[in-house]
Amino acid sequence: MTKTTRTDLARKGPRVTRRAFTAGAGATALLAGTAPFNIIQAQGAALKVGVLLPRSGAQAGIGQDCQRGVQVAAGILKDLGLPNLQIMNADTETNVEVARAQAEKLINEGAQLLIGAFDSGQSTAIAQVAEQKGIPYVINIAAAPPITEQGYKFVFRNFPVAGTILADAFANQKEIFAATGSAPKSVAFLHCNDTFGTAMKNGIGAVMPKFDMPYKIAETISYDPTARDLSVEIAKAKATGADALLVVSRLNDAILLTRELVKQRWSPMAILSMGPGWYEDQYLKTLGKLGDGPLSFVPWYDPNKKLSKQLEAAVAKAFPGINVNTNHVYTFEALLVAADAYKRAGSTNPTALADAIRKTDIKDNVSTGPGIQFNAKGQNDKLRNSAIQNRGGKLVTVAPKEASNAKVEWPMKPYDKRG
Repeated sequence: MTKTTRTDLARKGPRVTRRAFTAGAGATALLAGTAPFNIIQAQGAALKVGVLLPRSGAQAGIGQDCQRGVQVAAGILKDLGLPNLQIMNADTETNVEVARAQAEKLINEGAQLLIGAFDSGQSTAIAQVAEQKGIPYVINIAAAPPITEQGYKFVFRNFPVAGTILADAFANQKEIFAATGSAPKSVAFLHCNDTFGTAMKNGIGAVMPKFDMPYKIAETISYDPTARDLSVEIAKAKATGADALLVVSRLNDAILLTRELVKQRWSPMAILSMGPGWYEDQYLKTLGKLGDGPLSFVPWYDPNKKLSKQLEAAVAKAFPGINVNTNHVYTFEALLVAADAYKRAGSTNPTALADAIRKTDIKDNVSTGPGIQFNAKGQNDKLRNSAIQNRGGKLVTVAPKEASNAKVEWPMKPYDKRG
């Protein structure tokens, strides 16, 4: 199991023992009538946040990308006047049982709040541990609906569930079809068979009929996201004669699927992705011109928001050549929720932190939508998604109109016409 490491986002200063801190805080409060939280701020004490991500295994690339959102957070949170966070990093190894064990390990080592873990299966395991231990858990990315349907009191998710992702995806697709005056009549649906992919597949049957889409699904094809050869799946999709591909993928399989499209000389009108993979920097850099064109209908950020521009500047400075994406946005916002709640709670007490998170009302945020609030189930149900397009190694937002910065290029340029 990977050893947990710690990165302090706080300004470095003398280490204060728990015994000394408790005694000092209590004495000062009695003498001056000052709230203990003011002592915490004065001495620079930080909330200990355990960040669980798949830094190795099949999802390593995405986990490492999420970590970039952690690394740029300190300066932005400081500018916002929010308290310090001490980050305790852990690797889930893209494994549900490891995620569970690492969550327990972080809590035993003193983590006062957990964040993670990108993957729905791993996040489900962490949620169970957090609820059992009574430690607040803020999910950065994970879309499987059941996670916030368990009646948990310590689990919060600032990320849309699969049904919302699907509904917004269809709405944004129709906006694009209307703007271009063109739409596919049929699609082949390819999806990975992990927790997220299966949830998305199950949701399509319930959500799609409500939007009166102009296309039908010619065939549904599932596959293992860790597969090294997806030639059969692309051959099946091509054989349907579909105009476009509808996909739910991860990073490695998105690259494999694209290479098979090129190899089998099939250029669909569009690739309509409702998940990660197709917009990742590794995808864009690995495929070059062959990576242009896909449309991803995903939880994103509003490039017109003030804090979005601040995040873009921070990522550009720390990681030149890296595009801001979902991984950075929602990992950063999870830390934003933690710091905001810590400031309002005035305490590291788990119940006080959970109560503060439940009352979150952040208007100055990054993600698309009106801001960050949680309903009674711990879900931010006000999030909206965007349509983004790969273009020249960059990512532009093409829908919804009020959160966009470019017009869509439609249809996708054939692979054999790219030089």
